[in-house]
Amino acid sequence: MKDCLFCKIAAGEMETDFVYQDEKVVAFKDLNPQAPVHLLIVPKKHISDLNNLKSEDSELVGHIYQVAKKMAAKFEIADSGYRLVSNCGDDGGQTVYHIHFHLLGGRKLQWPPG
Repeated sequence: MKDCLFCKIAAGEMETDFVYQDEKVVAFKDLNPQAPVHLLIVPKKHISDLNNLKSEDSELVGHIYQVAKKMAAKFEIADSGYRLVSNCGDDGGQTVYHIHFHLLGGRKLQWPPG
C-alpha cells in the first residue's frame, strides 16, 4: 500500500528507531505513549485490519505474540504484567488501517479500558 504510514515505517522509508525488527515485523515506541512502556508491533505485510486476516496469516500473528513476549522481557515488564491490544475499526479505536499491536506496561493498567 503506497500511502500506508506503517508500510512506509516497516519498509524503512521513514526515520524510525526500531527496538526490534526481523523479516516479518518491526517494533518501535509509540509517539503518544499511554503507559511508561508503549510499543507498537507492526507486521511488514500489509493487512488493513483484523477482519482481513486470512488463515495463512495465523503464523504471523503467533510470531507477533512471541515478539511481544520478547519485548516485555527486554523492557522488564514481563513479571509485573502487560497488555497486548489490537484495535479494529472506527468504533474499536483503529486510526491506522494496517494491523498493529500495542504493548503496554510499566504501571497498573485499569479495566475496563476507555
